[in-house]
Amino acid sequence: MIETPVAILLVAGVGSRLRPLTDDRPKALVEVAPGETILGRAVRLLVAAGVSEILAVTGYRKDAVEAALAGCPVKATFRHNEAYDRTQNSVSLAICEDAVAGRSFFKLDGDVLFRPEVLSRLAIRGGSIAVAVDQRAGLGAEEMKVLVEGDRIRAFGKGLDPATSAGESIGIERVDASFAPRLFRALHDAGRRGDTGLYYEDVYQELLGEGLDARLVDVTDLPWTEVDTPEDLARARALCESGVLDGESHQVAIRERGGERSEW
Repeated sequence: MIETPVAILLVAGVGSRLRPLTDDRPKALVEVAPGETILGRAVRLLVAAGVSEILAVTGYRKDAVEAALAGCPVKATFRHNEAYDRTQNSVSLAICEDAVAGRSFFKLDGDVLFRPEVLSRLAIRGGSIAVAVDQRAGLGAEEMKVLVEGDRIRAFGKGLDPATSAGESIGIERVDASFAPRLFRALHDAGRRGDTGLYYEDVYQELLGEGLDARLVDVTDLPWTEVDTPEDLARARALCESGVLDGESHQVAIRERGGERSEW
């Protein structure tokens, strides 16, 4: 397995569509199972995958995120996007450069629930960047879509034609250490141009024109979901309760503890 010691979690967003649950916490700290939040679940899976440092990019209610990670079983560091309410996630990712320090890293959106196999598949894929893609049919206008040739991604964008797109990027990637400086340079260049409304995938798209080797990692067979709305949250909680996001062995362990989870 390729060593990936760091994970960047983008948890700056407000989560306004989940109010009042997010009145005093960001979306990532909404509970999806007894004693476990979206953030706590992601950290648990990352630690199990061998990640030794969690880098959380905060914005809304940063105090709540810092408090939640106070007992993190691995090193937790923080970067704060002061303009979280008027910039997109490319800005949040850009401010992580010094903390990553040239290492390979996982990058995760802070509102995604996923199977642990997503990480293991990304870890063994070559290329400058490995992108988890769900290739199911029925894509719409809102999904961040990709075009591919073989396993090489040729385009990213919400505006891509669903009929010709290969699938949806689920918001989890592995960035190789050799590519990280180039990525951060492009992110900073976008900021200097005033393009603070770009998604990080928009920057990936720019880099494809400069020869970026972006590889598709198929996760179509793995249940996952992102949480934006109350309906999404209900689905996420149902998936957690069913056990399909963790596997039966983890659910057995929970039952043996009396049905309760702990954040770590």
